[in-house]
Amino acid sequence: MGEILLVIDEGTTSTRAMLFAPHGKCLGSHAAELTQHYPGPGLVEHDANEIWRRSLECASAMVSKAGGPGAIAAIGITNQRETIVFWDKTTGEPLAPAIVWQDRRSAPLCRKLREAGEEPGVQARTGLLLDPYFSGTKIAWAMEHWPQLKGAGERLAIGTIESWLVWKLTGGLHITDATNASRTLLMGLGSGGWSDGLLGMFNVPRDALPEIVDCAGNYGTTPVFGGSIPICGMAGDQQAATIGQACFAKGDTKATFGTGAFVLTNAGATPPSSKNRLLATVLWQLGGRRTYAIEGSVFVAGSLIQWLRDSVNLIETAPETEAIARSVQDNGGVFLVPALSGLGAPWWEPEARAAISGLSFSSTRAHIVRAALEAMAHQSHNLKTAFAADGADWARLRIDGGMVTNDWIAQDLADMLDLPVDRPDFAETTALGAAMLAGVGCGMFASLEDAAAMRGPGQTFEAKLDAGAREARLAGWQAAVRSVLT
Repeated sequence: MGEILLVIDEGTTSTRAMLFAPHGKCLGSHAAELTQHYPGPGLVEHDANEIWRRSLECASAMVSKAGGPGAIAAIGITNQRETIVFWDKTTGEPLAPAIVWQDRRSAPLCRKLREAGEEPGVQARTGLLLDPYFSGTKIAWAMEHWPQLKGAGERLAIGTIESWLVWKLTGGLHITDATNASRTLLMGLGSGGWSDGLLGMFNVPRDALPEIVDCAGNYGTTPVFGGSIPICGMAGDQQAATIGQACFAKGDTKATFGTGAFVLTNAGATPPSSKNRLLATVLWQLGGRRTYAIEGSVFVAGSLIQWLRDSVNLIETAPETEAIARSVQDNGGVFLVPALSGLGAPWWEPEARAAISGLSFSSTRAHIVRAALEAMAHQSHNLKTAFAADGADWARLRIDGGMVTNDWIAQDLADMLDLPVDRPDFAETTALGAAMLAGVGCGMFASLEDAAAMRGPGQTFEAKLDAGAREARLAGWQAAVRSVLT
């Protein structure tokens, strides 16, 4: 067996494969873009076959770079959560488009269930809320509107992205890890198994679902790279990033700023509950024992910068936003609420829409761009307030994701949250967490704590902004948010 760990990191806008040495050094990376399909307002779809082809392309390139399958000790997989795939167990081919986590088509169903008083019971069982974000509502919509799914009968397979990739890699193994299962609205958070009551509520056939397994272990092998490589680690992207940030103690907190922004705080071995519309979720499961997290989810983060670039042409590249933000002393009274696909935690308003407020003749492109970047810290502050109200306030924040390579954003987070913000030198902590799990699963490491040796050094940003300026900005932000909620 080799010593190199191969990770498939399947995201929302791209998929990539990365190689890691046991001490954590990244030995190579290959990425490919994925096509986003928007068939209507609020609808977001992927082609599951494209996800498989691109992931296979990237992983094959990295196996070759490593020197062949014999050099690979194990494969770890991490993925965009809540995106759901439907395929035929006989042919292995998709039966419908994959419905992406950002998709809002099931909003009417969620509203109907909330009005019927179902949300408190659902939250108590799953730790989640009734929102189009979660996989169960997407499945319910698909089973009603896509007749080919019902027509498939016993041939129907349903799974999140890691489940789909494992099926294709192994030729028919149908499993999902506990972190992804905990995001479906179908798993009992305390029991760790599929709930018959929830399956009935969302019209999900149990036989179509995968088996729920640990986040590390030898699940099976894949022959697709010309040899036999074991698949030994799986976790949803945000849980993988939390592991990659070594948030192993209760209270440790990380925030990932990618397409969306996601904050997770380690809640220990007891399922947490939230009175402030945060989520309870599985952080990892090893040996059948679960560690939990409290989570706050923001739907729009890096995708806002992509929108500024591709849709409204305010910028040419994402990196230039740092210099643009620094070119003005403040936001000039401009606030941008990035509800381009609704508002996530702590509001959970799927039909809210984005707004730019405070514009005047003195407002410039730079003020709007700066307001977009400031929205990251503003949304984070709302989450911090909700976490604190649930008894899980943050002492410091570990950040990662493509957006926080921008030093201005990292410093603004520290200033607005008024706490130290730690950023690792190696920003791909999602892939690193999947590598750590794969290392545990194949026996390279005895525990996640041992695997933390893979995590390298970082940089700390300390708060510098005075309290008056902080409060003035937050007051303007809250007024802007209220305007899109009414």
